[in-house]
Amino acid sequence: MKLLLDESVPKALGFLLEPHHVRTAQAAGFAGLLNGELLAAMKASGYDVLITFDQNLPYQQNADLPVASSS
Repeated sequence: MKLLLDESVPKALGFLLEPHHVRTAQAAGFAGLLNGELLAAMKASGYDVLITFDQNLPYQQNADLPVASSS
């Protein structure tokens, strides 16, 4: 499973998520992208999960970018 850590998430968390393929937004080349842009880039790159601390993200989704949220 491909996991993407948002810029707000400490990258050390990625070590706890092995054996999954984990990248930070910065390492994936997504640094500075706004939420909609980040979701589109994530989808285009085949990531399965976005881990973020952004509590507003579920309300900012585009209908073309279905992303399940968990509280």
